Amino acid sequence: MTRTTVAVERPTREGRAVAKSVTRAAKSAGVDRSAGRRRTSTIIVTGILVVVAIYFLVPVYWVIVAATKTSQDLFGTFGFWFSPHFVLWSNLHDVLTYDGGIFLRWLGNSAIYAGLGGIIATYLAAAGGYALAKYEFKGRNLVFGTILGGVLVPGTATALPLFLLFSQLHLANTYWSVLIPSIVSPFGLFLCRIYAQATVETSLMEAARLDGASELRIFHTLGLRIMAPALVTVFLFQLVGIWNNYFLPLVMLSDPNKFPVTLGLNNWLSQVDRLPEFYQLTTGGVLLSIIPLGIAMIVLQRFWRGGLTEGSVK
Repeated sequence: MTRTTVAVERPTREGRAVAKSVTRAAKSAGVDRSAGRRRTSTIIVTGILVVVAIYFLVPVYWVIVAATKTSQDLFGTFGFWFSPHFVLWSNLHDVLTYDGGIFLRWLGNSAIYAGLGGIIATYLAAAGGYALAKYEFKGRNLVFGTILGGVLVPGTATALPLFLLFSQLHLANTYWSVLIPSIVSPFGLFLCRIYAQATVETSLMEAARLDGASELRIFHTLGLRIMAPALVTVFLFQLVGIWNNYFLPLVMLSDPNKFPVTLGLNNWLSQVDRLPEFYQLTTGGVLLSIIPLGIAMIVLQRFWRGGLTEGSVK
């Protein structure tokens, strides 16, 4: 037993000695072990990322600063710094209590449009992308090309035809007129198809079929879990897109109680000429409107990591 142990440990010690000698030689020769990265390229990439981050964060910073000012200070002081009169809490109180708390209703409407619309759109995109990626049927590429063509059509071009259609169906000026167009995502279907082709292994589906699982059960228990990073991406795209949507609600809705927060804030902004205090309401409302999106981004970003089943089949 002793001889065997010594025989096994000796090559290990010799291998470590060789590895150390190679490492020392590489360091003495000045060999770069940074996986092909150069200092210049690192500096350039970091600089570009800093510029992009500033580009996106500066408007948010301005909104935060503007929400702390009165209407006079908003135009009488430097825009990117706080004024001597810090009135953030009173501004937010006025936003939440104005006209019987209409802003909270707008915020709730946006949550319904964006939350429910994003969930349904993500599920439909996942189902369609999964089917187009994993099932062979006649006309599959034609169907995919037709749906993908919807990406090339801007939403503003379809708003008026949709309004005429919903008017004929007596659905204009209802929640459905904004919600139904929001549950379709051609880009989400494209992304889900590409991701399903790359991650959902056919052998896993066949194994589930051998165990007696139906196709719907395979999709819900296997496909959706593997596609989770793509689904989160689609949901966030839909959430932000629907939340910031302005033109479609403008065309479809006339009742202020059904307005989303974007249309409501624009309604306030249109009254600043005769009532300057609406500047404070608008800036405070904009600050409150971006908080739900920030929370959603922070909560859902962890799902962008690769799924646990990636690489399970070799």
